[in-house]
Amino acid sequence: MKHIRSIYVFCSIVTSVHSGASKLPEETELTTNCSNMSLRKVPEDLTPTTTILDLSYNLLFQLQRSDFHSFSKLKVLILCRNRIQELDIKTFEFNKELRYLDVSYNRLKSVTWFSLAGLRHLDLSFNDFDTVPICEETGNMSHLEILGLSGAKIQKSDFQKIAHLHLNTVFLGLRTLSHYEEGSLPILNTTKLHIVLPMNTNFWVLWRDGMKTSKILEITNIDGKSQFASYETQQNLILENAKTSILLLNKVDLLWDDLLLIFQFVWHTSVEYFQIQHVTFGGKVYLDHNSFDYSNTVMRTIKLENVHFRIFNIPQERVYLLFTKMDIENLTISDAQMPHMLFPIYPTRFQYLNFANNILTDDVFKNSIQLPHLKTLILKDNKLETLSLVSCFAGNTSLRHLDLSENLLQHENDENCLWPETLITMNLSSNKFADSVFRCLPRNIQILDLNNNKIQTVPKDIIHLTSLRELNLAFNFLTDLPGCSHFRRLSVLNIEMNLILSPSLDFFQSCQEVKTLNVGRNPFRCTCELRDFIQLKKYSEGMMVGWSDSYICEYPLNLKGTQLKDVHLPEISCNTPLLIVTIVVIMLVLGMAVAFCCLHFDLPWYLRMLGQWTQTWHRFRKTTQEQLKRNIQFHVFISYSEHDSAWVKYELIPNVEKEDGSVLICLHEGNSDPGKSITEDTINCIEKSYKSIFVLSPNFVQTEWCHYELYFAHHDLFHESSDYIILILLEPIPLYCIPTRYPKLKTLMEKKAYLEWPKDRRKCGLFWANLRAAIRVNLLETREMCELQTFTELNEESRGSAISLIRTDCL
Repeated sequence: MKHIRSIYVFCSIVTSVHSGASKLPEETELTTNCSNMSLRKVPEDLTPTTTILDLSYNLLFQLQRSDFHSFSKLKVLILCRNRIQELDIKTFEFNKELRYLDVSYNRLKSVTWFSLAGLRHLDLSFNDFDTVPICEETGNMSHLEILGLSGAKIQKSDFQKIAHLHLNTVFLGLRTLSHYEEGSLPILNTTKLHIVLPMNTNFWVLWRDGMKTSKILEITNIDGKSQFASYETQQNLILENAKTSILLLNKVDLLWDDLLLIFQFVWHTSVEYFQIQHVTFGGKVYLDHNSFDYSNTVMRTIKLENVHFRIFNIPQERVYLLFTKMDIENLTISDAQMPHMLFPIYPTRFQYLNFANNILTDDVFKNSIQLPHLKTLILKDNKLETLSLVSCFAGNTSLRHLDLSENLLQHENDENCLWPETLITMNLSSNKFADSVFRCLPRNIQILDLNNNKIQTVPKDIIHLTSLRELNLAFNFLTDLPGCSHFRRLSVLNIEMNLILSPSLDFFQSCQEVKTLNVGRNPFRCTCELRDFIQLKKYSEGMMVGWSDSYICEYPLNLKGTQLKDVHLPEISCNTPLLIVTIVVIMLVLGMAVAFCCLHFDLPWYLRMLGQWTQTWHRFRKTTQEQLKRNIQFHVFISYSEHDSAWVKYELIPNVEKEDGSVLICLHEGNSDPGKSITEDTINCIEKSYKSIFVLSPNFVQTEWCHYELYFAHHDLFHESSDYIILILLEPIPLYCIPTRYPKLKTLMEKKAYLEWPKDRRKCGLFWANLRAAIRVNLLETREMCELQTFTELNEESRGSAISLIRTDCL
C-alpha cells in the first residue's frame, strides 16, 4: 500500500511508503519537487533523506560539490532544462545510491568524468558539446543501461571507449551535426538506438549506419531538405550486415516521391516492422506502384499514423494501391483522413488491416475485394452506414476480429447479413443500432460490444448465439436485464448506464452461467421488486462489478442517493401472502390473549375502572371555583343499607378518610335531626356535603333508594356531566330486580355509571385509586367555605312538597 503526504515549505515534498511482504522492512521514498521555480542555485534547506529530487526547468548555471553532499539516499536527480555549462561527475561521488541522472537540455560544453558504478540512466542529450563527451571512466559504468548523448561531431574513437558496454538504449539528441564519421554508430552495442536529428540534416548515412547498429532503430525529424539519392541509385544500394528489424520514423515531412524512395529502400532490408508517425507529404506524383519493386523482402508490418497531405492533387489510386499491393501480413493507415481504399483484383495475404480514424464510406465495399487470409479488420471512427454491406465483404474472408465502433452504422430488418463462420469478436459500439441489430450477428460470435447505441430491448425472435460469452450493452436504453434463452454460454454481461429500474428475476433463472455482471449506474427503484437483486449480491461474492459504489437508488425520493447495500427491505413487507398470514396470526394471538385476560383477569372490569378514573379526572380539571361555592359543611356523605354497614365501616371509611382528619364524612346516623324524618335528614346531608357516595346493593335498592329517586328526578343531579354523586356497586344488581318506579336507578345501571367493588382483593388498589380521584377536592378551599359560609335552608315550601312526595312513593 502507498501512503502519500505533501508538505509545502520551499519545494513540494511527497513521502511514499512501499510495503512489500510482511517480513521485509518498509522502503520509504521522499520526493522533493523544486521544478519550474526560477532557482539559480540548489536550495540549502532540502530534506537530507530525499531519494528523488527534481530541479528541472530552473535557471541553474553551475553545480557545486557541496550541493548534493548531504543526500546520501539520493536515487533520482533531474536537472534538465537549466543553463548548466559545466558538469563535474565527481559532484555526485557521495551519492552512492544514485541510479538516474538527467542533465539534458542544458548548455553543457564539457564534462569532467568520475566513475559512478551504480548509475543506470545517464542523459547528456541536447547540449552544446563539440564532440561526444565520452572518456575511459564512462566505460567503467558497468551497470549503465540507458545513455543519452549529444555532440556536433561524431567520431569512431568516441564510441570505442564504451563499445564493451551492453546497453539497452542509446539516445542521440543532436542540436547540431557538423560532422559524422561513417561507421561510428555500428561500434555501439545497444538494443535500441534513437536519433533525434537537427533540421536540414542529411540523414542517409546515419540511417544506414543505424540499421547496422541495433535491432530497434528510431529516427526523429526527417525533412525534405535532406539530399536523396535518385531512384536508380536507391535500386542499387545494398545494405550489408543490417541488424534492424524494427524501424520507427517520427515527424517526417517529405515529397511523395521521396517518401516512396524511403519505402523502396527499407523494402529490401532486414526490417520486418516499419512504422511512420506524424508524416506530411505532398507534391506531384511521378513514381507510383507500377515503378515499385515488391520483390525480395522480409517486411511483415507497415504502420502509417497521423498522416497529413500538404496538397490534395495526388491521384488516390496511386497512393492506395502502393500499399495494398505490398501483400504483407499487417497494414495500418490510421488518422489519415482517407476517404477511400483500393485493393488489387487478385487475392492478397493481408491478415491484419487497420484503417481507423479516417473518413471511409460504404463505397469501399462496393467493389469485389479478395482477402481470404484476413483475420483482423479495424474500421473504427469512419463514416460507414450499412452493416449488411460490411457483412457481405467479410463473408469472403477468414475474419476473426472486427472493429466497427464509432461509425454511423444501422441495420434494417429486411437486409441480409452474410458473416463468416470464423468471426468471434465484434465491436459495434458507438453507432446507431436499434433492436434489429440482433438479427444481423454472426452465429459463432463469442465477444460482442454494443455499448452506446439505441437498443431498447433484446428481441426474442433472433438466432441462438450459442457461443456468446461476453456481451456489452452499456449506455443503451434497456429497461430490464436480457434473458439468456438465446445466449446459453454467456458469462460476462455489462449493462451499466441504461434505464433499468428493477431487474427481473427471469434473468437470474435463465443466466446461471453468468460469472461477471455489471448493472451499475442505472436509475434503480428501491422497492420490493429490487429485493431479490440485492439479495443476489450477498450470495454471489465478486459477481457484481462496481459494487457497491455504482449501485445507487434513484427512486423513491426518500432513498435517492442511498447505496443498494444500505437498503433494508424485510421479507414480510415484500411477500404479500406471508404478510397476510402474519397479520392473521397476530390477530388470532391478540384475540386469544384478550379472551384469556377477560376470562382470567376480568379485563373488562379494569377497563371500566380506568375509563371512569379518566372521566373523573377530566371533570375535576374543568371544575370552576363557582361550582365549589355552595353551602357545604362536609366533603363526603355516605349512604348505605344497614345490611352493608360492616363493609362501610371497615373498608370504605378507612380508605376515604385521611390520617390527619382533613376529609369530613357525613353519616346518616351521626347527623340526624330528631324533629325531622329520615328522608328529610338524608336530603339535608346531601345538600350539606360536597359529594355523595351511595353504596348500592340489592338491600339498598329495596330499602333506601326510595328516599332519593324523586329528589334526583326533581333536581336533575344525574345528568352526564354531574360530578356530585358517586355510586359504588357493592353487589351485582340484575336489571329485572330494579322496580319500574326507579327509572333513574335503572338508567344509571344501564349506563354502568358506577364503581364496581371487585371480589378479587388484588384489584382493590385500582378501585380505591378511582374512588379517591372521584372525590378529589381542594380541601383547603372547601374547609374555608365550611367555616365562613352558613348553611342556607332550601325553600321550606318546595322541600316540604318534595318530602311528602318521597314519603308517598316509599309507601
